[in-house]
Amino acid sequence: MTVTYSSRVANASFFGFHRLLLRWRGSIYKLLYREFILFVVLYTIFSVIYRIVLLDHQKRLFEKLSLYFDKYAEQIPVTFVLGFYVTLVVNRWWNQFVNLPWPDRLMFLISSCVQGRDEHGRLLRRTLVRYVNLTSLLILRSVSTAVCKRFPTMEHVVEAGFMTPEERKLFEDIRSPHLKYWIPLVWFSNLASKARQEGRIQDNVDLQNLLNEMNLFRTSCATLFGYDWVGVPLVYTQVVTLAVYTFFFACLIGRQFLDPARGYPGHDLDLYVPVFTLLQFFFYSGWLKVAEQLINPFGEDDDDFEANWIIDRNLQVSLLAVDEMHMNLPRMAKDLYWNDCEARPPYTLAAADYCIPSFLGSTTDMGSRPSSSIQLKLADPMLILERSVLGRVRRLLSVQEPPDLRPPQPAFKRHSSDATGSFFSDFSPVDLAPPSMLAVSPMETLSTLNEVSSNPPSPEASLSGAFPRLVVSPPLGCLNMSEPGQGAKPPNGLHPSPTEEPQDRLR
Repeated sequence: MTVTYSSRVANASFFGFHRLLLRWRGSIYKLLYREFILFVVLYTIFSVIYRIVLLDHQKRLFEKLSLYFDKYAEQIPVTFVLGFYVTLVVNRWWNQFVNLPWPDRLMFLISSCVQGRDEHGRLLRRTLVRYVNLTSLLILRSVSTAVCKRFPTMEHVVEAGFMTPEERKLFEDIRSPHLKYWIPLVWFSNLASKARQEGRIQDNVDLQNLLNEMNLFRTSCATLFGYDWVGVPLVYTQVVTLAVYTFFFACLIGRQFLDPARGYPGHDLDLYVPVFTLLQFFFYSGWLKVAEQLINPFGEDDDDFEANWIIDRNLQVSLLAVDEMHMNLPRMAKDLYWNDCEARPPYTLAAADYCIPSFLGSTTDMGSRPSSSIQLKLADPMLILERSVLGRVRRLLSVQEPPDLRPPQPAFKRHSSDATGSFFSDFSPVDLAPPSMLAVSPMETLSTLNEVSSNPPSPEASLSGAFPRLVVSPPLGCLNMSEPGQGAKPPNGLHPSPTEEPQDRLR
């Protein structure tokens, strides 16, 4: 019977597991106490022989033997062998639980697809689910010792109501050298096809869904049979068992407390009781016992699967679903939130702390932060240079490239007449004043021109170096609407480039 303790560990608390250590049923103490007592008795016998029975020269020989055993016992890879073996066994144990045959999906399909509230329709649905439960009984009877004790012969299966005498005779007349758990599923598929021909199943889609679900049920049964047939390789089980028991046999001699007067390394104290050796035996042997209990979960241990309960539950629930509950529906009524656009179920006072807002994503609050919003500001190129991290590092190190080694930087020209035209690179060098001498006001600088050199040119190299410029052609067909008496103003709202001004201004 499975030992359940989920409610005791529902919440993490201080020493939350200490209550579980005192339980006997399903505990490691119940599995290990015999081996533990035997190990303690044997260790005590060797200790008494060494201390009382042996002579001095015999003690010296025993001490050499003890040191030898203690040195080479650690070379046995007990932790590696046990860890890999227990992991393999636990995975097999869980996969067998996942593949337990549950008829719930089949009984839902049978109840909804097989029509007819008359006696024949009722008989048809009950027979279909009975064949399903008979299949699970036959497969569990072949893999579980507890189920086999409950149903040792087919006569007991007939007496339990899973099979009629006529079906038993037909079952036994079928000659097959293999396990015949699949025969009720053949009856199931043939009976479902007959129900389709009679119109009890309305269309082929329902029949196909029913047969597909039946095949999944058969797959679960076959998986359990395969795990029972092909177990963990015997050679690996033997290696693990021999490794553990050989290690602790060596510990019986190698972990003895020797005479401290002899000055052996690691034997300065004589404690009589090997506390950590006993703990090591408890942990390693308990680890092995875990594998022994989980390697076949269909036995009669405390933590084995409740196969008999599964059989009873499946039969009761499936017959209830396809018979008494077939088309037995409650009257439809308007729900409590019929006129509400949002349903808000109430919380009790004890559960008020669990009423939390919906999670909308980890970046939801980033848009409300002023620093994270995107703002296009018209800034002076020199301010952009000052904010550049690379420019700060270069100014800190006072690093400047020679003017003749600087690569020409592209200038962007707009080749379109509208404001949405694209920019194209222009690598032609232009004699231009440095950015600090540009006659462009900060408000007239394009906000999209963010790629500015982080290395400001020196005043000496400003006239000979190449500096990127932005040449914007006016839109086609645009007239100069400047007032009389004022200078002509470009249509795009920008002042002329400093390169177009007289050279005496640069000087």
